[in-house]
Amino acid sequence: MLGQIKVDDKSNEITAVPDLLRALELAGCIVTVDALNCQKEIAQEIKEADTEYVFALKGNHATAYAEIKTFLDDAVAQAQTPRLAGVKPTAAPLAQCQTVEQGHGRIETRRYYQSAALDWFADCGEWEGLRTAGMVEAERQVGGQPTLERRYYRSSLAVDVATFARAVREHWGVENQAHWVLEVQMSEDQSRARAGHAAENLALLRRLALKVLRRDPRCDGGVKTKQLNPSCDYSYLQSLLALNA
Repeated sequence: MLGQIKVDDKSNEITAVPDLLRALELAGCIVTVDALNCQKEIAQEIKEADTEYVFALKGNHATAYAEIKTFLDDAVAQAQTPRLAGVKPTAAPLAQCQTVEQGHGRIETRRYYQSAALDWFADCGEWEGLRTAGMVEAERQVGGQPTLERRYYRSSLAVDVATFARAVREHWGVENQAHWVLEVQMSEDQSRARAGHAAENLALLRRLALKVLRRDPRCDGGVKTKQLNPSCDYSYLQSLLALNA
């Protein structure tokens, strides 16, 4: 965790993200945000920090989402359709790559697509640094039952589908390895601490505890299991703290 800022009670994280961006040295990095923070002001803050962005798109930008979805779906459909010899393609140029992962009883195939052909997009000039649109198609097979999901993005990245794929995967890595663990296994969403700085302080302590637990090589279990060990064995707690001193 690089930093955190408390969201005002009568606001949301959209107003807090610019302050957090200004507090961090991000030059040369790629900032990824979920659909809630896909905002023009945030795009401007990121570009002013000499940084690139990858923004998830969902229904909160209904028109842009529908337009980019239609554009990429059509481009992918045409790219997947066999062409006759000598017939020129009519779809926009589309960079693509694919990864396959197997584990936990499932096979997941991810196909990444990226295009810089955004001259048709009316609002392109209103988004600071916008250069490409991208899509991830995730096909999962669990017990022989396949499911298919497509997610859409707008980005300031140049066409480099491998970099786009890495940015998207690392964003979901943060969601799965940090946010999900904090919310589900460390019960952050159940906390009712509100007075003073209690919420901020507890949030910081949870993240420190998560880091300490993950650095312990003696236990292969999940975070929940690692939490139980020091709570039942004081000597183990002491050794854990010494390990991270």
